[in-house]
Formats: sequence, C-alpha cells, structure tokens
Amino acid sequence: MSGESKTPVLDASALLAFVQGEPGAEVVDEALLSGAVVGAANWSEVAQKVLQHGLDWGLTRALLLSYDLDVQPVTVVDAERAASRWARHIGLSLGDRLCLSLAERIGGLAFTADVAWGTSENVRQIR
Repeated sequence: MSGESKTPVLDASALLAFVQGEPGAEVVDEALLSGAVVGAANWSEVAQKVLQHGLDWGLTRALLLSYDLDVQPVTVVDAERAASRWARHIGLSLGDRLCLSLAERIGGLAFTADVAWGTSENVRQIR
C-alpha cells in the first residue's frame, strides 16, 4: 500500500468494485491483503447489493472473508459521529458516515469509490 501505515477501512463501494472486477479492484485487493476492516453497516450494504443482483452471497462472503477481513460492529461512538456528520445536500449516506466514523475511531484510512467523499489524509479514492 505504498508505505501507508493506517489500517484500510473499506466502504461498500470499494468492496463492490473489488467483487465486480471494476476499476480500482486492484487497490482494494492490496488493502485486503494488508489487513482491512469493514463496518457491519457497509458489510450489510455489500450483501444487499449482491443479493439484489441475484448473485451468490455465500460465495462472495467466502471470497471476502478468505482475506481475513475484519467486520467491525457499529459502536455508540461510531453512531454518534455519523449523526454529527449529517448535513443536508452533502451526499453522504448513513453507511458512508459510519465508514468514516469507523476509520476515525481506529485511526484508519477510508477507501471508497464514491467521489463525493473527496480525498484527504483520511480518505483514499480507489480510482
């Protein structure tokens, strides 16, 4: 991961890009090999999208967990930080805000394919 020492925290959009072989998948693969984390809310988003498209969630789940991906619960701190990040017309969903809150809590780096997040020292665009 080019010297980055922060734990990768994967947004649903990043995991879906990986699962679907979209641009940025190789960045997510590298993050997964580096001990990535995903929040339970984003894990649920990935499962919902896979199921929505009639794909095999069991197979997708097994693939993702074969990387020793750590699925973290939503904590009270995460929930409150996510609520404080809400703003009208910003374009961040609850899942987005929970991912950012998890990254903040563990001192991680949030990986996303969602350009609305921009980039910062705490956010990495995968494409």
